[in-house]
Amino acid sequence: MPNRVSPEGSLRLAYLVSAYPGTSHTFISREVDALRNLGVAVDTFSIKPATKAELADQALREQANTTFTVRKQPLVTFLSAQVVTLMSRPARYFWALRRALAHRPPGLRPFGMAFIYFAECLVLARELQRRQITRLHNHFANAGAITGYLAAGLLDIPWSFTMHGISETDYPAGLLLGKKIEAASFVACVSYFGRAQAMRTVTPDQWNKLQVVRCGLPLAALPKHTGSKSRKRMICVGRLSPEKGQAGLIDAFASLATEFNDAELIFIGDGPEAESLRARAAPLADKISFLGRLGEQETLDEIASSEILVLSSFMEGVPIVLMEAMAVGTAVIATRVAGIPELVEDGNSGLLFTPSKWDELANCIRRLLQDEALRTKLARNGQKAVAGEFDIDRSASKLSRLFGGEAS
Repeated sequence: MPNRVSPEGSLRLAYLVSAYPGTSHTFISREVDALRNLGVAVDTFSIKPATKAELADQALREQANTTFTVRKQPLVTFLSAQVVTLMSRPARYFWALRRALAHRPPGLRPFGMAFIYFAECLVLARELQRRQITRLHNHFANAGAITGYLAAGLLDIPWSFTMHGISETDYPAGLLLGKKIEAASFVACVSYFGRAQAMRTVTPDQWNKLQVVRCGLPLAALPKHTGSKSRKRMICVGRLSPEKGQAGLIDAFASLATEFNDAELIFIGDGPEAESLRARAAPLADKISFLGRLGEQETLDEIASSEILVLSSFMEGVPIVLMEAMAVGTAVIATRVAGIPELVEDGNSGLLFTPSKWDELANCIRRLLQDEALRTKLARNGQKAVAGEFDIDRSASKLSRLFGGEAS
């Protein structure tokens, strides 16, 4: 179905995320705030409620109170959405149902999930219509984007999404990515690497839809770098899960433990690997700490009081925490994967190492621990790099133009 273009000046935008808000999605909150500061009317929607752990501070809880969450609606809302849509728009009802059943991976479970996405899209569509939403935008091309794709098609309003990382090109999301791109008015890719991966899933006539829009930071609001007052402090921020490679980071750090008695490594985050990582680090319990999940400001303060931030991931998009560390003036070490080299220039604004080469990571750590001048140089150039391309106001301005129908 063709997208309906809203009259000039009548844009009312909905942002939809699978689980919103939360500590792991603060970059979306920043983007919403920046768009609102530009005068764009933005309502926020979530498929499922964020967990209590994700709602770590008062600001996030306030955002949750103003976010419409589909799965928090009572059963009667789901039933009435079915009846009202079927009675008032039977052709569109069955069109959306067919689309839901077609837009899925093979298998019995995806077949059953298609009916769930269809039920969600009817509830979402009724609320979008009630609020007179004229355009819907998803973050991440995941399950939540299926609901958004269906609801926007049902209402015949423009739909777009932001694509972040490799998980969106992996199975099963990657199997459906091409169809989503074809249905979208545009796709915001956070990196050129990500855009290239999206290009693999569609024909060249769709490539013009794929626009690079960086996830930005509110640079003026970030803390200043202080460094630690005693030990040389390294920090790793992220979900404790296999793709983050933290076990290799622990091993690399352990290989330097006797060489640098005044060094410490701090992990912020939680996840399925928490117990095994703690066990792996147990022989160095006096030098390796796990702080668990922290709120946004606490995390930023911990980064600002560290000499080095390390990311040992096997897969990434363009990590927000890496931008944050560079912006506050903390030197960074990261893997040479995906969009990271678009942010970090090896030897100039940070150090990069080959993923899974832990001896190479250990050498990067050694260089920065023993060379304060190099740390200072990388930190200074890192701040310049982020300020030049990853400012939230710059990103929001580009998004605003895209929402208004401009090509770039």
